[in-house]
Amino acid sequence: MSSSPSEASPSEASTPEASTPEAPAPAAATGPADGDVVLQAVDLQKHFKLRGLNSRDVVHAVDGVNFELRRGRVLALVGESGSGKSTIARLLAQLMPATGGRILLHGSDAAAKGRRAFRRYVGRVQMIFQDPFGSLNPVHTVRYMLTRSIRIHRGRLRGTDLEDALVELLERVQLKPAERYIDKFPHELSGGQRQRVAIARALAADPEVLLADEPISMLDVSIRLGILNLLQDLRDRLHIAILYITHDIASARYFADRTMVMYAGRIVESGDSESVTQDPKHPYTQLLVRSAPDPDDLEARAHGARGEAPSLVKPPSGCRFNPRCPFATELCRTEAPPLLPVGDGREAACWGYSERPDRPTLSDITEALA
Repeated sequence: MSSSPSEASPSEASTPEASTPEAPAPAAATGPADGDVVLQAVDLQKHFKLRGLNSRDVVHAVDGVNFELRRGRVLALVGESGSGKSTIARLLAQLMPATGGRILLHGSDAAAKGRRAFRRYVGRVQMIFQDPFGSLNPVHTVRYMLTRSIRIHRGRLRGTDLEDALVELLERVQLKPAERYIDKFPHELSGGQRQRVAIARALAADPEVLLADEPISMLDVSIRLGILNLLQDLRDRLHIAILYITHDIASARYFADRTMVMYAGRIVESGDSESVTQDPKHPYTQLLVRSAPDPDDLEARAHGARGEAPSLVKPPSGCRFNPRCPFATELCRTEAPPLLPVGDGREAACWGYSERPDRPTLSDITEALA
């Protein structure tokens, strides 16, 4: 490595030229820093039309969702089945068109119009699907699937260059030695190994964003932690922004920097993962946290929310959690609450944290449901 001017030898430093003050060097150009916004959802909305003759009804799957994915950070999206989590991932991957709102990539509109624009977009935003066996073609080997991804995103590599790229991808997802896995079919791999191959395929594009749609829910409990550790390592080494979708709020606390809680197509709480899981503010988040089995408190944990999740064809007016909330008042049934500040960097969509005189009075959720 060549020495910098500050590393000049003593004989050079003693010359008059060396002692002459120099103009300050221009500042070096800096690349993106961890925490910079990469992908942003602005008022994202998705409605699905119901099938049927002359039917005008729609499913309100996602309504008015806003969030940011930042470089080198993990954002967890937590909620029960049917809350709209996976729909958001598919909207961000542009696998389906949005009904409303915008997707911004580095602040610019990212709507992919045409095949070339879509290929450029997926080179920067990749998705990891829930079921690795379903997302991998059963008639092709690992070599074929990774080679195809490499050639799409990196050009038509051949020979030694291609082999080196294949080995590097498999070793990056900790499938070592690569020779043991590269010529296998998906059915010859375990569930965890298949998911690692799916992650390697996504990494072939050198993406800036990974959309991980419940990447561990189809795996044995014994290997889930290994996949989360792998994603955490990729975040730290490659500085990738990750959206982690899950219904397991405990894993969000372990893996994510920030957590958003979703209910019936809307965000009801957001904040740093430690605070959201240890001191939940929204009544629905409190129920999610307290639904985790606790052998020392089984009686309290037995009390859950009343009723069922609402129909998204005709969602309830006001707060969508109001039919199941023990604190709901007339205000909750008539007006939808915005996300209100409930702490440092935290928000909750609950009128109980507003300054309105007709706001509901909140208390411990388990006592209210007892």
